[in-house]
Amino acid sequence: MSFSEGRLSRAFLRFAAPFTKLRHFPVIGPGLRWASEKLIPRDTLTWVQVQHGPAQGIWLHLNPRTGRDYFNGDVEPEVQAVLRKYLQPGMTVFDIGSNIGFFSLLAARLVGVTGRVTAFEADPEIAQRLRENVARNQGAPIVIEEKAVWSSSSPVYFARADVEVSPDRGLGHVINTSAEGSAPDTIRVEAVSVDEYVCKSGPPGFIKCDVEGAEVEVFRGAEKLLNEKPPQILCEMHGQENRQTLLKVFANLGYRSEPCGKNHILAQYPK
Repeated sequence: MSFSEGRLSRAFLRFAAPFTKLRHFPVIGPGLRWASEKLIPRDTLTWVQVQHGPAQGIWLHLNPRTGRDYFNGDVEPEVQAVLRKYLQPGMTVFDIGSNIGFFSLLAARLVGVTGRVTAFEADPEIAQRLRENVARNQGAPIVIEEKAVWSSSSPVYFARADVEVSPDRGLGHVINTSAEGSAPDTIRVEAVSVDEYVCKSGPPGFIKCDVEGAEVEVFRGAEKLLNEKPPQILCEMHGQENRQTLLKVFANLGYRSEPCGKNHILAQYPK
């Protein structure tokens, strides 16, 4: 990307928001869509620093069309608030479903050089962007695992998100299937259970989990950890059934759970 193209992309991130509503108008909308796609192709990425909030100054390689909340530091403020409140220097954090690494990099900033963040991301394309973001933020204590997290350590099938729906592929998820290709853009990926990973790396003090519906399987694979050295957990819940199942699991283990925003649960084990 040239210098002028980079400036245009950053200007798009800063100033395009007021015009997005106009894209739904019958006459103006098609013209705006045509012009924006000519000026900023859908696969454009540009380096920017987060402008506000606890992640201010962190470098991210963003798509100007989808990265505005990241750029402004507005993405999931309830998650940012929990990380800021509970992460301490020296802690070990698992970020399960890291995507491009906004929360991994924020967590790394909060735990400092004496801490460690392990970022799990199953989608190969997004894992590469995660690696680029970590490399640009030199010194961030982040270990990247290009793996799904599941109830067992064995290959699984992963449905990559349609880029027309989710340009940053943030909606990709593990599916129950026995054959690659049974769903559009499905790939076979390595998976690991939390308990097996902990045997090699040591236990986390905090888990942030966002796995688009696979959260029950993630914590089925973490039974030993939850029983022996329970971490604090911030989990996005996808669906009422998953929510009820995990709330029951956490309660049976002695956790106290509370809602965090519309979709997250913060589960804490009494000290």
